[in-house]
Amino acid sequence: MELALRVGELMLAGGESAESVERAVMGFGRAFGMPVRSEVNVTLSAISVSYLPGHGKPPVTGERTIRRRVADFTRLVEVDRLTAEAVAGRLTIEEASERLRKIIADPGPYPWWAHAPALAVLAGAGAVLVGGGALSALAAFAATLLGDRAAARLGSRGVSEFLQTAVAACIAATLAALLVWLDVDVAAGAVIIGVVIALIPGRALVASMQDGIAGDYVTGSIRLIEALFIIAAILSGVGFTIYVAARLGVPISLEHLPLARLAERSSILAAGVISAAFAVHVIAPPAWVAPAALGGMVSWTIFTWLLRGDVAAAAAALVATLVVGLFMTALARYRGVPPVVAVVPCVAPLMPGTLMYRGLLEVTTDHTETGLVTLVEAVSTALALGAGVILGGEFLRVIRPVRVTAAKVIARRRRR
Repeated sequence: MELALRVGELMLAGGESAESVERAVMGFGRAFGMPVRSEVNVTLSAISVSYLPGHGKPPVTGERTIRRRVADFTRLVEVDRLTAEAVAGRLTIEEASERLRKIIADPGPYPWWAHAPALAVLAGAGAVLVGGGALSALAAFAATLLGDRAAARLGSRGVSEFLQTAVAACIAATLAALLVWLDVDVAAGAVIIGVVIALIPGRALVASMQDGIAGDYVTGSIRLIEALFIIAAILSGVGFTIYVAARLGVPISLEHLPLARLAERSSILAAGVISAAFAVHVIAPPAWVAPAALGGMVSWTIFTWLLRGDVAAAAAALVATLVVGLFMTALARYRGVPPVVAVVPCVAPLMPGTLMYRGLLEVTTDHTETGLVTLVEAVSTALALGAGVILGGEFLRVIRPVRVTAAKVIARRRRR
C-alpha cells in the first residue's frame, strides 16, 4: 500500500489524470497482494487507499498529500513502466521498491543550462509565431527569463502561484511598454503575446478536460479552476501594466496588432520550436522532443488553414488538437508511454496569446464590451485545446481499448 501510494503521488504530481493514477495504484497494489476490495480515491491534492476487512476487523487506510506539483514527464514514463512490469509479474516487491527509489533520485535527462531557459526559448519562438522579428524574439526571451527567475524567487519565499504568475506577466508587459516608450523598432505586441503563450497553463487545461471527460468531475473542476486562476493572473499582470502605460501616455493601441493567421514557413518553424521547448520544460524524454516539434508544426498548420477558411478560433483549435491528439496518442501507445507525454507539447503553439492580448487592449482602450467578448473567446479556445486532445484519445480508445482488469492481475499473481 505504501509503494502504491508513492507511485500514485509521483504520477499525479507529474500531471497525469486522476483516472490513470487510480488505475496505476490499483494495478500496482494488487500485483503485490493488496486486497481486491481495496478502494482508491484520487483528488488533485491527495491520494488515499483503504481496505475494510469486515467481521469486526479494523480498517486499513493510507494517504499521501501532494504538496508540490512539478511537471516531470521522464519520471512519469519511468513510473508508468515500473507499474506495467509490476502488473506483468516481472518484479518482486523489493525490486520495485529499489526501482522506485532510483526513479525519485534521478536528476533528469537535461542539464540545468538546457532546462532553465526552455520557457524563455518558447516565448521567443512565440513572438516569431505572430510576426515578430529577431529583436522581438530576443525581448520576449529576456522578459520571460527575468519573469521566471523572479517567480522562482517569490516561490522560494512562499508566495502563491497566482502572484508569481502575475509578477512574471507584469515584468514582460513592462519591458514591452518600455520598448514602445523608447521608440525602439520592435513589435511590442509580439513580445507580450510570446510571453503569454509561455505562461498559459496548457498542461493543467488538458488534465482538467481529461478528468472531466473521464467522469472525475470533482478533480476535473478543481484543475480547471486552478488553470483559470493562472490565466486570470496573466491577464491581471499584463492588463495592469497596459493600463498604467496607457495612462502615462505610452502609445499602446490596437493598431498594427500582430495576428497569427498565415501558415508561413517562419511561423511553422516557430511552432516546432515552441513544442520542442515545451517538451524540454516539462522534462519529456529526449526521444520525444523531435516528435513534439513535428506535432506542433502539424497542429499549427491545420489551425491556421482552418482560420483562413473563416472558422472560429475555438473550433479550429478543437479540430487541430483532435487530429494531433489521435495520432500522437496512437504513437504513445505504440511506444509504451503515457499519452500525455506525447500529446501535450504538441498543442503549445495553439495557446490563445493573441486573443488574450487583443482582449486586454480593447478593455483598456475603452472598448470594454468587445474586449470581454474577445477574452471569452480566448478562454473558450484554451478549453477547446484540452477537449480536443482528450477526445482524440477517446476515439482511439473506442477503436482499441486498453484495460488491465483486477481479475487478470490476480490470475497472474496466482500463477506465480
